[in-house]
This record gives sequence, C-alpha cells and structure tokens, in this order.
Amino acid sequence: MDLLAVAGGVAGDTIVLAAEAGGEEAAAQFQINFFWIITQALSFLIFLAILYVVAFRRIGGTLEERRRTIEQGLADAEQARRDRERAEQERLATLAEARREASEILARSQRVADESRERDMAATREELERIRVRAAAELEAEKQRAIGDLRAEVADLALAAAGKVVGESMTDDRQRRLVEDFLRESTAVGAGPTGQERNR
Repeated sequence: MDLLAVAGGVAGDTIVLAAEAGGEEAAAQFQINFFWIITQALSFLIFLAILYVVAFRRIGGTLEERRRTIEQGLADAEQARRDRERAEQERLATLAEARREASEILARSQRVADESRERDMAATREELERIRVRAAAELEAEKQRAIGDLRAEVADLALAAAGKVVGESMTDDRQRRLVEDFLRESTAVGAGPTGQERNR
C-alpha cells in the first residue's frame, strides 16, 4: 500500500511540475519529459507486479480450485447418471426375472393342481367301483339268502302238501333233501334259455 501512495505522489508531482512548466512555457512550445514518462511506466509496472503477487495469484488459485471443483462435480454427475442407468437396467432385469419366476410358479401350481385333481378323480372312481362291486356282492348274497329262505319255505309247504296227499307226515331229512334238490333243479332249468322263453 505504501508503494501505491508513493506512486500516486510521484504522479501528482509530475502533474504539478508539468502544469508549472506548461504555464511558464505554454506560449513558447510544448515539451515532453522522457524521464518522468519512464518513471511513471516503471511505477505502473511495479504496481502491476505487486497487484499480481497480492491479488491475481490468489484469485488464480481460487479460480483453479473452483474449476477443479466444477470438473469433479460434472464427473460425479456423469458417474451418477451411469450408475442410475445401470440400476434401472438391473431393476428391469430383476423385474423380468421375477415375472418369469412367477409364471413358472403359476404354471407349476396349475400342473400340480391338475395332477391332484386327476388323482382325486381316479381315487373317487376306484372308490365308487369298489362300492359298486361290494353292493353287487351284498345284493347277490342277499338274493341267494332270500332264495334259500324261499326254497326252505316252499320245501316245507311241499312236504306239508305231500303229507296231506299221502296221509302221513313227511318230516324226514331225506324227503326234505329230495324236495330241495327238485326245487334247485327246477330253478336251474328255469334260469336257462328255455325257462326264460317260458317266463316270457
């Protein structure tokens, strides 16, 4: 700052001296003082050097730091954009994979449900067939039992009727067997084609 004051003082003195000299010799001629011009030029150069050392170097360093910060920010923004694009691609790939897995799970569960339904239907059909066979066997057994009971009653009636015709009681086991054999043979004959035709 002292140099600036000195330079300002020298410039002021130069102007005053030039004014005094100009006032005295204005009528005679106009003169240029090269010493003062060189002195002023050197003072200005010294002022610029001091200004560069004091202010411009710091401003340059600050501007360089700011330029580096801006470049780093731009590089970070570009990296963030690339990361965001990569994350979006990964998200889309994950979503596609999840949809594919969901489709596979759905298809697998549908297949399992179909197989389970087929197994259940087959088991139900087998159970119904077993029930039908068992019912048919029970009906046949009941039919045979009813036929046996009916034969026994018919045999009793036939023996009673024959006893009335003959005039004596026919309760012998041999006679009962003969009547039952006769009834069995007549039933077997009635079940054949002639018996069916006769029934019709």
